[in-house]
Amino acid sequence: MIAPSILSADFARLGEEAAAVAGSDWLHVDVMDAHFVPNLTLGLPVVQSLLAATDIPLDCHLMIEDPARWAPPYAEAGAYNVTFHAEATDDPISVARDIRAAGGKAGLSVKPGTPIEPYLEILREFDTLLVMSVEPGFGGQSFMPEVLNKARIVRNLVDAGELRLVVEIDGGINVDTVEQAAEAGIDCFVAGSAVYGTADPAAAVRGLRAQAGRASAHLSIG
Repeated sequence: MIAPSILSADFARLGEEAAAVAGSDWLHVDVMDAHFVPNLTLGLPVVQSLLAATDIPLDCHLMIEDPARWAPPYAEAGAYNVTFHAEATDDPISVARDIRAAGGKAGLSVKPGTPIEPYLEILREFDTLLVMSVEPGFGGQSFMPEVLNKARIVRNLVDAGELRLVVEIDGGINVDTVEQAAEAGIDCFVAGSAVYGTADPAAAVRGLRAQAGRASAHLSIG
């Protein structure tokens, strides 16, 4: 699965930019509040406009404080997957259940320096685990391969039937890094400039998907 990140798109032409990646599995939307991370991007009104402009399921990554208050409305609006950060709440299970009750899939994200082990027991409450391979808050950073062990740990649990979720990665994914991420057990690859920095974003999506499929022991390309 490839999820182009509109953080790398032209914000003045978001409808057209969504159309430019037709055939993508998800459209990744980074929501930043200038508190949990130092940057500020977009919020619920823009997500609502995107929902009206594209049929690609929206994958909303909330880099925000107080997800208990702000995450469920994204699901209510129609976002397919709503992910919040483990570091932003003391009660991730409650937030996940509220997102699901609002009609969305629930995702948990962890920063590069956050160990995955304390969260393994609660991942049954989630549909997605988003492993950050850069520090959240800015696009264009270099891939951090040391985070891939988290993906391997969770992949083993999924393959053993102990968990059922999508293992997603975000940060520095491009033609040079997508294969090692796939080999580590990633299902869904967020790509920003590797898609929107090309002359043909839809072709870039297809190329990344093919690369991931060839490198992975668990993915298949239909």
